[in-house]
Amino acid sequence: MHKKSGIALILASLLFGCVNHPGGPQGQTLDLGDSQRVSRLFAYPNNCSVICYRDWTLEQTVEHYLQQSLTRDGYPQASVSVTRNGERVQAHFTGTPAEYGKPLLQLLDAGDLAYQGASQLNRDGKWQYNWYFFLPLGMALENRKSVELLHFPPDYSLTQAQDYLRSSTTDRWAALLSYNGIAAEQTPAYQTIVDIAPIAAPASAGSALEGVYGYFNDYQRRMVDELSAAPNDASLPMVAFGSPVRSWIKQQYGVNLPVLGLGQINAGAGRQVPVLGANHPSYIWYAADPANNKGSEDAANAAGIRVMGQDLSAACWQASMGQQPTRDAQQLLSSCTQKWQVTQKLQTCELFFTSVRNLKPEQAQAKCKAG
Repeated sequence: MHKKSGIALILASLLFGCVNHPGGPQGQTLDLGDSQRVSRLFAYPNNCSVICYRDWTLEQTVEHYLQQSLTRDGYPQASVSVTRNGERVQAHFTGTPAEYGKPLLQLLDAGDLAYQGASQLNRDGKWQYNWYFFLPLGMALENRKSVELLHFPPDYSLTQAQDYLRSSTTDRWAALLSYNGIAAEQTPAYQTIVDIAPIAAPASAGSALEGVYGYFNDYQRRMVDELSAAPNDASLPMVAFGSPVRSWIKQQYGVNLPVLGLGQINAGAGRQVPVLGANHPSYIWYAADPANNKGSEDAANAAGIRVMGQDLSAACWQASMGQQPTRDAQQLLSSCTQKWQVTQKLQTCELFFTSVRNLKPEQAQAKCKAG
């Protein structure tokens, strides 16, 4: 290669985030930024104190999350390798469509906004010692079916699993999607997550994190705009989980979303996004705790079955809208609610006892028929 053409190639990588071929059989190389930027945005090192739980290099860490995205996008045969070229970190994809890198670069650009917010939060003395900056890495980048708005990721998803979708919250919702006809291996495509606080924290941190949303407004809006976009100017369905997130929707977009309340938000350029209010996926364990029902196990079971019906209805709407985003959202919600809270109420009851009370199917059947 001539010296001048080599310089031009480097300049192209810096300006456009892309070098070599834009796609096809020879692959695609993306410039992700310098090592300092990539370390910040990939929360590197993910799990180190004195001893590293997984002693990975920066390149291995980035490769790990990008391979997750390839698998969740439905490209299990595709591959990615991450290397350093001087101070630049580059990802080389093979077996992916030509435009595959675009949503990744958008995520990292949005991540810069999130990091600015987190840095300001720290300068203001509000960052806590057991919080970790954590972007939604490893999600489906291209073949998304729906978007999930949540509060914050649990710390162990970062420090233990290195998997944004590895949590009791996401596992439970994946099961609900499966009950509504989505194959288990396809549920990650429906679970592209935007946490309004990009901070991995202990489960008990919810109330402390409710005061930090304003630091991430630019990041939040950018993520909602970009992740909700579908081909042909359509919009992907979105589910807002839990009261903090539903309150955030009200504050940011002026849309009131009770549980199973349906609304539309403006994602920019006149595009309307259908959004459904839902319980937090873990709320059912609170609702079904006898301690929160005056010590009555019967009352706790009744509360749990009611929440189970709401959750199954929300997952039904999400699954069906994800398959056909242009469907009538309100009509579909009515159909899903009728299905799980009326027509198949007995199955809703049984699913509560098997998945929340951990009874065997025959025990659940007997309990629901008796009730």
